[in-house]
Amino acid sequence: MIYQGHSQKPRVMTDFDQSLVWSVLLLLSIGLVMIYSASIAIAEAQFGADRAGHYLLRHSAYLGVGILLGALTFRIPMRMWQKYISYLFIVGVLLLALVLVPGIGHEVNGSQRWISLYVVNVQPSEYMKFFMVLYAADYVNRKASDLNSLIKGFFPITVVLSIVGALLLLEPDFGAFFVVSVLAMSILFIGGVSLKIFIGLIAILAIGLYELVLSSPYRMGRVVAFMDPWSDPYGKGYQLSHALIAFGRGEWLGVGLGGSVEKLFYLPEAHTDFLLSVLAEELGFAGVATVIVLFIWLITRAFFIGRLAARLDSPFSALVAQGIGIWIGVQTLINMGVNMGVLPTKGLTLPLLSFGGSSITANCIALAVLLRIDWENRQRLRGLTV
Repeated sequence: MIYQGHSQKPRVMTDFDQSLVWSVLLLLSIGLVMIYSASIAIAEAQFGADRAGHYLLRHSAYLGVGILLGALTFRIPMRMWQKYISYLFIVGVLLLALVLVPGIGHEVNGSQRWISLYVVNVQPSEYMKFFMVLYAADYVNRKASDLNSLIKGFFPITVVLSIVGALLLLEPDFGAFFVVSVLAMSILFIGGVSLKIFIGLIAILAIGLYELVLSSPYRMGRVVAFMDPWSDPYGKGYQLSHALIAFGRGEWLGVGLGGSVEKLFYLPEAHTDFLLSVLAEELGFAGVATVIVLFIWLITRAFFIGRLAARLDSPFSALVAQGIGIWIGVQTLINMGVNMGVLPTKGLTLPLLSFGGSSITANCIALAVLLRIDWENRQRLRGLTV
């Protein structure tokens, strides 16, 4: 495939964004290595010394399934997603409701967020993030002429968001609720919703979040611990204090791969929510900076692909691409902020790195859709320039 440039020689145009693919592969590889390092101690304690690689093997299997699902997803044209997203979104809502049914929903650490399939537990909220990106993009595309109307443009999406939010809060999954809300609002804003309506939506969400924190002693305790983790380092501030110790020990270049002390039963959820703290301790500032740069590049490419789709008159694809970039960016920012003590503790995984089957498969599916949008962009450019 070629297109004519300013020079006399034709320049080859590949069928996919190679830099995007490499950044994703590097993040997945770093995650695989760090999960093994962070989980050895806990795996030995739970399953014995001969099964120290338990979490590595499980995550490898999840990653294999995610890549397979991603390869299948890449073959689906964007027009098919747009045609059937309403049905998929309804399925997602039903799964969120199913989680709350006794005997079906599986409870872990006081939260009922999973559906047990015996072999694995599926977390519907991870897939709802993906469905919300598609649904909001389709909604903006369908309601483009009504986005400045309070009744026709604002009210319907608010009702949908309220239903999803209520189901997520009943689990409870405050982190997923926040991410889904930000995704919907961001896509509405990018799509051209009235500024007055957008500001009103932000105000309603801010008031709602404030009331949710005040009404829950558990959430209020996390906020208090975030403000001063050292006031109760063995209680409410335990996670954050040990995360900060891990960052402090890492300094510039880290203590060396496998050398973390905090992962030895000091830092809870070392291979999931606080994987970045283990990475900071073992690989130091250099390792954390590398991960941040890779995420910045991935998110930048998502927005570039979205802008190109918009210029090629594919508004739905443009909003989906940018929505995926926002999803990865917001969740990464929250997880890193929690690990660094910049934000209150919240149970959100680090995309592409943390252990978790639902999280990694949802990420792979979303990034496959992003690559599909990029591929369709290039096919259109090929038709225009060859």
